[in-house]
Amino acid sequence: MTCNERYVTVVRDSLYDRIPLTRAEVALISTPTFQRLDRIQQLGFVSKIWPGAKHTRYEHSLGVLHLMRQALATLRRHDAGWIDDETRRTALAAALLHDVGHYPFSHAIEELGRPVLPHEEVGRQLIERSELAEVLEREWAVEPRRVADLIAPRGALAAAYRLVRGLLSGALDVDKLDYLPRDARHCNVPYGGVDTPRLLDALRVADVHGVPRVVVTAKGVSPLHSLINARQEMFDNVYWHHANRAAMAMLQRAVQDALLVGAITAEELPRHDDASLLARLSEPGMPESTRQLVLRLRDRVLHKRALEVSARAPDLYRYLSSLYGRPAARRELEGVLAQRLSDLLGEPVADWEVLLAIPKPEKWSTDVWVLFERPPLGFQPLMPWQDVVGLTDADFARFEEHRRLIRVVTTARLREAVARHWPRLLLPLLQ
Repeated sequence: MTCNERYVTVVRDSLYDRIPLTRAEVALISTPTFQRLDRIQQLGFVSKIWPGAKHTRYEHSLGVLHLMRQALATLRRHDAGWIDDETRRTALAAALLHDVGHYPFSHAIEELGRPVLPHEEVGRQLIERSELAEVLEREWAVEPRRVADLIAPRGALAAAYRLVRGLLSGALDVDKLDYLPRDARHCNVPYGGVDTPRLLDALRVADVHGVPRVVVTAKGVSPLHSLINARQEMFDNVYWHHANRAAMAMLQRAVQDALLVGAITAEELPRHDDASLLARLSEPGMPESTRQLVLRLRDRVLHKRALEVSARAPDLYRYLSSLYGRPAARRELEGVLAQRLSDLLGEPVADWEVLLAIPKPEKWSTDVWVLFERPPLGFQPLMPWQDVVGLTDADFARFEEHRRLIRVVTTARLREAVARHWPRLLLPLLQ
Protein backbone atom coordinates (compact mmCIF):
# COMPACT_ATOMS: atom_id res chain seq x y z
CA MET A 1 0.00 0.00 0.00
CA THR A 2 1.40 3.39 -1.03
CA CYS A 3 1.17 6.50 1.13
CA ASN A 4 -1.71 7.74 -1.05
CA GLU A 5 -3.69 4.57 -0.29
CA ARG A 6 -3.51 4.82 3.50
CA TYR A 7 -6.57 6.20 5.23
CA VAL A 8 -6.02 9.75 6.42
CA THR A 9 -9.53 10.78 7.53
CA VAL A 10 -13.05 9.51 8.12
CA VAL A 11 -16.46 10.93 7.19
CA ARG A 12 -19.66 10.06 9.04
CA ASP A 13 -22.36 8.73 6.77
CA SER A 14 -26.11 8.29 7.30
CA LEU A 15 -26.02 4.71 5.97
CA TYR A 16 -22.60 3.28 6.79
CA ASP A 17 -21.63 5.38 9.82
CA ARG A 18 -17.92 5.67 8.99
CA ILE A 19 -16.35 5.90 5.53
CA PRO A 20 -12.54 6.10 5.69
CA LEU A 21 -10.80 8.08 2.97
CA THR A 22 -7.29 8.01 1.58
CA ARG A 23 -5.17 11.01 0.64
CA ALA A 24 -5.88 10.33 -3.05
CA GLU A 25 -9.63 10.20 -2.44
CA VAL A 26 -9.57 13.42 -0.44
CA ALA A 27 -7.66 15.12 -3.27
CA LEU A 28 -10.35 14.13 -5.77
CA ILE A 29 -13.22 15.09 -3.48
CA SER A 30 -11.63 18.51 -2.84
CA THR A 31 -11.72 19.60 -6.48
CA PRO A 32 -14.28 22.28 -7.47
CA THR A 33 -15.71 19.92 -10.08
CA PHE A 34 -16.53 17.28 -7.45
CA GLN A 35 -17.68 19.81 -4.86
CA ARG A 36 -20.47 20.90 -7.23
CA LEU A 37 -22.15 17.58 -6.41
CA ASP A 38 -22.61 18.77 -2.83
CA ARG A 39 -25.02 21.39 -4.18
CA ILE A 40 -27.13 18.95 -6.24
CA GLN A 41 -29.86 17.02 -4.47
CA GLN A 42 -29.84 13.34 -5.30
CA LEU A 43 -33.60 13.23 -5.89
CA GLY A 44 -34.21 16.67 -7.35
CA PHE A 45 -37.73 17.79 -6.52
CA VAL A 46 -38.61 14.79 -4.35
CA SER A 47 -37.86 16.97 -1.30
CA LYS A 48 -40.96 18.98 -2.27
CA ILE A 49 -42.93 15.89 -1.22
CA TRP A 50 -40.59 14.31 1.37
CA PRO A 51 -38.76 17.26 3.00
CA GLY A 52 -36.02 15.03 4.41
CA ALA A 53 -34.87 13.98 0.94
CA LYS A 54 -32.23 16.69 0.66
CA HIS A 55 -29.28 14.34 0.41
CA THR A 56 -26.86 15.08 -2.40
CA ARG A 57 -24.99 13.48 -5.26
CA TYR A 58 -21.88 14.15 -3.16
CA GLU A 59 -22.81 11.81 -0.32
CA HIS A 60 -24.18 9.22 -2.73
CA SER A 61 -20.83 9.21 -4.55
CA LEU A 62 -19.01 8.60 -1.26
CA GLY A 63 -21.37 5.71 -0.59
CA VAL A 64 -20.72 4.15 -3.99
CA LEU A 65 -16.97 4.42 -3.34
CA HIS A 66 -17.45 2.68 0.00
CA LEU A 67 -19.44 -0.20 -1.52
CA MET A 68 -17.08 -0.57 -4.48
CA ARG A 69 -14.21 -0.91 -2.04
CA GLN A 70 -16.03 -3.73 -0.26
CA ALA A 71 -17.03 -5.46 -3.51
CA LEU A 72 -13.47 -5.39 -4.82
CA ALA A 73 -12.11 -6.67 -1.52
CA THR A 74 -14.45 -9.68 -1.75
CA LEU A 75 -13.47 -10.44 -5.34
CA ARG A 76 -9.76 -10.09 -4.64
CA ARG A 77 -10.08 -12.32 -1.58
CA HIS A 78 -11.71 -15.14 -3.56
CA ASP A 79 -10.49 -14.53 -7.12
CA ALA A 80 -7.22 -12.67 -6.63
CA GLY A 81 -5.92 -13.10 -10.17
CA TRP A 82 -8.50 -10.94 -11.92
CA ILE A 83 -8.20 -7.50 -10.35
CA ASP A 84 -4.72 -6.07 -9.90
CA ASP A 85 -3.86 -2.91 -7.96
CA GLU A 86 -4.14 -0.60 -10.98
CA THR A 87 -7.55 -1.99 -11.93
CA ARG A 88 -8.68 -1.61 -8.33
CA ARG A 89 -7.61 2.04 -8.18
CA THR A 90 -9.26 2.75 -11.52
CA ALA A 91 -12.53 1.17 -10.35
CA LEU A 92 -12.51 3.13 -7.09
CA ALA A 93 -11.91 6.38 -8.94
CA ALA A 94 -14.76 5.59 -11.33
CA ALA A 95 -17.07 4.81 -8.39
CA LEU A 96 -16.29 8.19 -6.84
CA LEU A 97 -16.71 10.04 -10.16
CA HIS A 98 -19.60 8.13 -11.74
CA ASP A 99 -22.01 11.07 -11.24
CA VAL A 100 -19.55 13.94 -11.67
CA GLY A 101 -21.21 15.00 -14.93
CA HIS A 102 -24.73 14.94 -13.52
CA TYR A 103 -27.12 17.77 -14.24
CA PRO A 104 -29.06 19.55 -11.49
CA PHE A 105 -32.39 18.11 -10.35
CA SER A 106 -32.02 14.42 -11.12
CA HIS A 107 -32.57 13.17 -14.70
CA ALA A 108 -35.15 15.58 -16.15
CA ILE A 109 -32.72 17.73 -18.14
CA GLU A 110 -30.79 14.97 -19.89
CA GLU A 111 -34.07 13.43 -21.03
CA LEU A 112 -34.26 16.33 -23.49
CA GLY A 113 -31.64 14.59 -25.63
CA ARG A 114 -29.32 16.26 -28.13
CA PRO A 115 -27.70 18.71 -27.84
CA VAL A 116 -27.96 17.85 -24.13
CA LEU A 117 -25.55 14.96 -23.58
CA PRO A 118 -26.06 12.02 -21.21
CA HIS A 119 -24.46 12.79 -17.86
CA GLU A 120 -22.04 9.89 -18.37
CA GLU A 121 -20.65 11.57 -21.49
CA VAL A 122 -20.34 14.87 -19.65
CA GLY A 123 -18.53 13.00 -16.89
CA ARG A 124 -16.13 11.53 -19.40
CA GLN A 125 -15.24 14.99 -20.70
CA LEU A 126 -14.65 16.30 -17.18
CA ILE A 127 -12.51 13.33 -16.18
CA GLU A 128 -10.30 13.67 -19.24
CA ARG A 129 -10.09 17.47 -19.53
CA SER A 130 -10.63 19.16 -16.16
CA GLU A 131 -8.50 19.32 -13.02
CA LEU A 132 -9.73 15.79 -12.29
CA ALA A 133 -7.31 14.39 -14.88
CA GLU A 134 -4.31 15.92 -13.13
CA VAL A 135 -5.40 14.57 -9.74
CA LEU A 136 -5.97 11.09 -11.16
CA GLU A 137 -2.54 11.01 -12.72
CA ARG A 138 -0.66 12.56 -9.80
CA GLU A 139 -2.44 11.11 -6.75
CA TRP A 140 -4.01 7.92 -8.08
CA ALA A 141 -1.43 6.84 -10.66
CA VAL A 142 -4.19 5.89 -13.11
CA GLU A 143 -5.02 6.98 -16.63
CA PRO A 144 -8.03 9.31 -16.77
CA ARG A 145 -9.09 7.64 -20.01
CA ARG A 146 -9.41 4.27 -18.26
CA VAL A 147 -11.50 5.79 -15.48
CA ALA A 148 -13.76 7.43 -18.07
CA ASP A 149 -14.09 4.11 -19.93
CA LEU A 150 -15.75 2.56 -16.87
CA ILE A 151 -18.35 5.35 -16.78
CA ALA A 152 -18.98 5.96 -20.50
CA PRO A 153 -17.34 3.11 -22.44
CA ARG A 154 -16.08 3.65 -25.95
CA GLY A 155 -15.31 0.34 -27.57
CA ALA A 156 -14.47 -3.01 -26.02
CA LEU A 157 -12.97 -3.25 -22.53
CA ALA A 158 -10.34 -5.68 -21.33
CA ALA A 159 -11.66 -8.58 -19.26
CA ALA A 160 -10.75 -7.13 -15.85
CA TYR A 161 -12.29 -3.79 -16.75
CA ARG A 162 -15.48 -5.48 -17.96
CA LEU A 163 -15.74 -7.10 -14.53
CA VAL A 164 -15.47 -3.86 -12.58
CA ARG A 165 -17.64 -2.01 -15.11
CA GLY A 166 -20.40 -4.50 -14.25
CA LEU A 167 -20.02 -3.60 -10.58
CA LEU A 168 -20.61 0.07 -11.42
CA SER A 169 -23.49 -0.26 -13.88
CA GLY A 170 -25.51 -3.40 -14.47
CA ALA A 171 -28.08 -5.74 -13.02
CA LEU A 172 -25.98 -6.04 -9.86
CA ASP A 173 -24.18 -2.76 -9.21
CA VAL A 174 -23.04 -0.73 -6.23
CA ASP A 175 -24.79 2.37 -7.61
CA LYS A 176 -28.25 0.86 -6.98
CA LEU A 177 -27.03 -0.76 -3.77
CA ASP A 178 -26.35 2.72 -2.42
CA TYR A 179 -29.06 4.94 -3.86
CA LEU A 180 -32.05 2.70 -3.11
CA PRO A 181 -31.47 2.38 0.66
CA ARG A 182 -30.16 5.96 0.87
CA ASP A 183 -33.18 7.43 -0.91
CA ALA A 184 -35.53 5.37 1.26
CA ARG A 185 -33.74 6.48 4.42
CA HIS A 186 -33.98 10.17 3.60
CA CYS A 187 -37.59 9.91 2.41
CA ASN A 188 -38.38 7.97 5.59
CA VAL A 189 -40.31 5.33 3.67
CA PRO A 190 -40.29 1.59 4.47
CA TYR A 191 -39.02 0.60 1.04
CA GLY A 192 -35.57 0.15 -0.44
CA GLY A 193 -34.43 -2.48 2.05
CA VAL A 194 -31.52 -4.57 0.76
CA ASP A 195 -29.24 -7.03 2.59
CA THR A 196 -26.20 -5.28 1.15
CA PRO A 197 -23.46 -6.92 3.27
CA ARG A 198 -24.69 -10.42 2.42
CA LEU A 199 -24.99 -9.59 -1.27
CA LEU A 200 -21.50 -8.10 -1.47
CA ASP A 201 -20.06 -11.05 0.42
CA ALA A 202 -21.60 -13.42 -2.15
CA LEU A 203 -19.73 -11.91 -5.13
CA ARG A 204 -17.40 -14.16 -7.10
CA VAL A 205 -15.86 -14.38 -10.59
CA ALA A 206 -16.84 -17.32 -12.79
CA ASP A 207 -16.48 -18.34 -16.42
CA VAL A 208 -19.84 -17.95 -18.17
CA HIS A 209 -19.75 -19.31 -21.72
CA GLY A 210 -16.06 -18.50 -21.98
CA VAL A 211 -16.37 -14.97 -20.55
CA PRO A 212 -15.37 -14.03 -16.99
CA ARG A 213 -18.39 -12.60 -15.16
CA VAL A 214 -19.16 -11.33 -11.69
CA VAL A 215 -21.65 -13.84 -10.25
CA VAL A 216 -23.18 -14.53 -6.85
CA THR A 217 -23.11 -17.61 -4.70
CA ALA A 218 -26.29 -19.25 -3.42
CA LYS A 219 -26.22 -16.83 -0.48
CA GLY A 220 -26.77 -13.96 -2.91
CA VAL A 221 -30.02 -15.26 -4.43
CA SER A 222 -32.38 -13.76 -1.85
CA PRO A 223 -30.49 -10.45 -1.38
CA LEU A 224 -30.56 -9.92 -5.15
CA HIS A 225 -34.32 -10.42 -5.09
CA SER A 226 -34.57 -7.82 -2.31
CA LEU A 227 -32.60 -5.37 -4.50
CA ILE A 228 -35.03 -5.86 -7.39
CA ASN A 229 -38.04 -5.50 -5.09
CA ALA A 230 -36.57 -2.37 -3.53
CA ARG A 231 -36.13 -0.84 -6.97
CA GLN A 232 -39.73 -1.59 -7.93
CA GLU A 233 -41.09 -0.20 -4.65
CA MET A 234 -39.05 3.00 -4.87
CA PHE A 235 -40.12 3.66 -8.45
CA ASP A 236 -43.75 3.00 -7.60
CA ASN A 237 -43.86 5.13 -4.45
CA VAL A 238 -41.15 7.77 -4.83
CA TYR A 239 -39.55 8.23 -8.26
CA TRP A 240 -42.88 8.01 -10.14
CA HIS A 241 -44.82 10.05 -7.55
CA HIS A 242 -47.24 12.36 -9.36
CA ALA A 243 -45.97 15.59 -7.78
CA ASN A 244 -42.35 14.72 -8.52
CA ARG A 245 -43.17 13.88 -12.13
CA ALA A 246 -45.08 17.16 -12.50
CA ALA A 247 -42.12 19.14 -11.17
CA MET A 248 -39.75 17.34 -13.53
CA ALA A 249 -42.03 18.08 -16.49
CA MET A 250 -42.05 21.76 -15.49
CA LEU A 251 -38.26 21.97 -15.27
CA GLN A 252 -37.84 20.05 -18.51
CA ARG A 253 -40.08 22.46 -20.38
CA ALA A 254 -38.43 25.51 -18.76
CA VAL A 255 -34.98 24.37 -19.90
CA GLN A 256 -36.24 23.28 -23.32
CA ASP A 257 -37.75 26.69 -24.05
CA ALA A 258 -34.57 28.47 -22.93
CA LEU A 259 -32.46 26.22 -25.17
CA LEU A 260 -34.68 26.78 -28.19
CA VAL A 261 -34.23 30.56 -28.15
CA GLY A 262 -30.53 30.37 -27.29
CA ALA A 263 -30.96 31.96 -23.86
CA ILE A 264 -28.87 29.12 -22.42
CA THR A 265 -26.60 26.52 -24.03
CA ALA A 266 -26.40 22.79 -23.51
CA GLU A 267 -22.70 23.16 -22.66
CA GLU A 268 -23.53 25.50 -19.77
CA LEU A 269 -26.05 23.24 -18.08
CA PRO A 270 -23.69 20.74 -16.38
CA ARG A 271 -21.70 23.58 -14.82
CA HIS A 272 -24.70 24.57 -12.70
CA ASP A 273 -25.94 23.30 -9.37
CA ASP A 274 -29.58 23.33 -8.26
CA ALA A 275 -29.63 26.90 -6.98
CA SER A 276 -27.52 28.47 -9.72
CA LEU A 277 -29.61 26.86 -12.47
CA LEU A 278 -32.86 28.23 -11.08
CA ALA A 279 -31.24 31.66 -10.70
CA ARG A 280 -30.03 31.53 -14.31
CA LEU A 281 -33.43 30.48 -15.63
CA SER A 282 -35.05 33.35 -13.72
CA GLU A 283 -33.03 36.06 -15.48
CA PRO A 284 -34.90 38.74 -17.50
CA GLY A 285 -33.54 37.47 -20.82
CA MET A 286 -35.22 34.10 -20.43
CA PRO A 287 -38.50 33.22 -22.21
CA GLU A 288 -41.65 34.09 -20.30
CA SER A 289 -42.59 30.41 -20.10
CA THR A 290 -39.23 29.55 -18.52
CA ARG A 291 -39.47 32.28 -15.90
CA GLN A 292 -43.08 31.45 -15.04
CA LEU A 293 -42.34 27.75 -14.58
CA VAL A 294 -39.22 28.37 -12.49
CA LEU A 295 -41.09 30.84 -10.27
CA ARG A 296 -43.69 28.17 -9.59
CA LEU A 297 -41.05 25.53 -8.91
CA ARG A 298 -39.35 27.81 -6.40
CA ASP A 299 -42.62 28.55 -4.60
CA ARG A 300 -43.87 24.95 -4.82
CA VAL A 301 -46.83 25.89 -6.96
CA LEU A 302 -46.66 22.65 -8.89
CA HIS A 303 -48.80 21.59 -11.81
CA LYS A 304 -51.61 19.22 -10.83
CA ARG A 305 -52.40 15.86 -12.37
CA ALA A 306 -55.50 16.34 -14.51
CA LEU A 307 -55.42 12.95 -16.25
CA GLU A 308 -53.52 9.71 -15.84
CA VAL A 309 -53.17 7.29 -18.75
CA SER A 310 -52.35 3.65 -18.05
CA ALA A 311 -51.22 0.84 -20.32
CA ARG A 312 -54.78 -0.50 -20.16
CA ALA A 313 -55.72 2.36 -22.51
CA PRO A 314 -53.26 0.89 -25.03
CA ASP A 315 -53.69 3.08 -28.10
CA LEU A 316 -53.42 6.41 -26.30
CA TYR A 317 -50.74 5.08 -23.95
CA ARG A 318 -48.54 3.88 -26.81
CA TYR A 319 -48.93 7.17 -28.67
CA LEU A 320 -48.03 9.31 -25.67
CA SER A 321 -45.23 6.96 -24.58
CA SER A 322 -43.64 7.28 -28.02
CA LEU A 323 -43.10 10.98 -27.28
CA TYR A 324 -40.59 10.21 -24.50
CA GLY A 325 -37.69 10.09 -26.94
CA ARG A 326 -39.07 12.95 -29.07
CA PRO A 327 -39.03 16.05 -26.86
CA ALA A 328 -39.71 18.42 -29.77
CA ALA A 329 -42.86 16.47 -30.70
CA ARG A 330 -43.93 16.38 -27.07
CA ARG A 331 -43.57 20.16 -26.79
CA GLU A 332 -45.50 20.66 -30.02
CA LEU A 333 -48.37 18.52 -28.71
CA GLU A 334 -48.41 20.47 -25.44
CA GLY A 335 -48.96 23.61 -27.50
CA VAL A 336 -51.76 21.93 -29.47
CA LEU A 337 -53.50 20.79 -26.27
CA ALA A 338 -53.26 24.28 -24.80
CA GLN A 339 -54.79 25.80 -27.93
CA ARG A 340 -57.61 23.23 -28.05
CA LEU A 341 -58.37 23.90 -24.40
CA SER A 342 -58.33 27.64 -25.02
CA ASP A 343 -60.86 27.21 -27.83
CA LEU A 344 -63.11 25.07 -25.65
CA LEU A 345 -63.02 27.48 -22.72
CA GLY A 346 -63.05 30.68 -24.71
CA GLU A 347 -60.15 32.10 -22.71
CA PRO A 348 -56.36 32.28 -23.11
CA VAL A 349 -54.29 29.25 -22.08
CA ALA A 350 -50.51 29.58 -22.16
CA ASP A 351 -48.76 26.66 -23.84
CA TRP A 352 -46.73 25.96 -20.68
CA GLU A 353 -49.88 25.46 -18.61
CA VAL A 354 -50.60 22.02 -20.09
CA LEU A 355 -47.67 19.60 -19.92
CA LEU A 356 -47.08 15.90 -20.46
CA ALA A 357 -45.23 14.00 -17.74
CA ILE A 358 -43.83 10.90 -19.43
CA PRO A 359 -41.57 8.71 -17.25
CA LYS A 360 -38.59 7.04 -18.83
CA PRO A 361 -39.30 3.41 -19.81
CA GLU A 362 -37.22 1.36 -17.37
CA LYS A 363 -35.20 -1.74 -18.21
CA TRP A 364 -35.57 -4.43 -15.59
CA SER A 365 -32.49 -6.58 -16.12
CA THR A 366 -31.75 -9.64 -13.98
CA ASP A 367 -28.81 -10.93 -16.02
CA VAL A 368 -26.92 -12.42 -13.08
CA TRP A 369 -25.56 -15.93 -12.70
CA VAL A 370 -25.54 -18.03 -9.53
CA LEU A 371 -22.64 -20.25 -8.51
CA PHE A 372 -23.47 -23.30 -6.38
CA GLU A 373 -20.87 -25.17 -4.36
CA ARG A 374 -23.38 -28.00 -3.81
CA PRO A 375 -26.24 -27.50 -6.25
CA PRO A 376 -29.64 -28.92 -5.27
CA LEU A 377 -30.89 -31.86 -7.27
CA GLY A 378 -32.00 -30.55 -10.66
CA PHE A 379 -29.75 -27.49 -10.52
CA GLN A 380 -26.43 -26.99 -12.26
CA PRO A 381 -23.26 -25.63 -10.59
CA LEU A 382 -23.69 -22.39 -12.56
CA MET A 383 -27.15 -21.14 -13.52
CA PRO A 384 -28.90 -17.90 -14.50
CA TRP A 385 -30.58 -16.27 -11.50
CA GLN A 386 -33.84 -16.28 -13.46
CA ASP A 387 -33.80 -20.08 -13.66
CA VAL A 388 -32.96 -20.37 -9.98
CA VAL A 389 -35.96 -18.30 -8.83
CA GLY A 390 -38.37 -18.97 -11.70
CA LEU A 391 -38.75 -15.30 -12.65
CA THR A 392 -37.83 -13.50 -15.86
CA ASP A 393 -37.27 -9.92 -16.97
CA ALA A 394 -40.72 -10.08 -18.56
CA ASP A 395 -42.26 -10.75 -15.13
CA PHE A 396 -40.73 -7.56 -13.76
CA ALA A 397 -41.55 -5.62 -16.93
CA ARG A 398 -45.24 -6.34 -16.33
CA PHE A 399 -44.97 -4.34 -13.12
CA GLU A 400 -43.81 -1.32 -15.09
CA GLU A 401 -46.55 -1.79 -17.67
CA HIS A 402 -49.18 -1.46 -14.97
CA ARG A 403 -47.57 1.13 -12.67
CA ARG A 404 -45.84 3.52 -15.09
CA LEU A 405 -48.48 6.16 -15.72
CA ILE A 406 -48.36 8.98 -18.25
CA ARG A 407 -49.92 12.16 -16.91
CA VAL A 408 -51.36 15.37 -18.28
CA VAL A 409 -50.44 17.97 -15.65
CA THR A 410 -51.78 21.51 -15.62
CA THR A 411 -51.93 24.69 -13.61
CA ALA A 412 -54.51 24.40 -10.83
CA ARG A 413 -57.03 26.64 -12.61
CA LEU A 414 -57.21 24.26 -15.59
CA ARG A 415 -57.23 20.95 -13.78
CA GLU A 416 -60.96 20.28 -13.76
CA ALA A 417 -61.41 21.54 -17.32
CA VAL A 418 -58.77 19.14 -18.66
CA ALA A 419 -60.25 16.27 -16.64
CA ARG A 420 -63.68 17.04 -18.10
CA HIS A 421 -62.69 17.68 -21.71
CA TRP A 422 -59.91 15.10 -22.12
CA PRO A 423 -61.73 13.13 -24.87
CA ARG A 424 -61.95 16.23 -27.06
CA LEU A 425 -58.33 17.06 -26.29
CA LEU A 426 -56.68 13.66 -26.71
CA LEU A 427 -58.85 11.32 -28.75
CA PRO A 428 -58.26 13.25 -32.01
CA LEU A 429 -54.62 12.15 -31.69
CA LEU A 430 -55.69 8.58 -32.52
CA GLN A 431 -57.58 9.43 -35.72
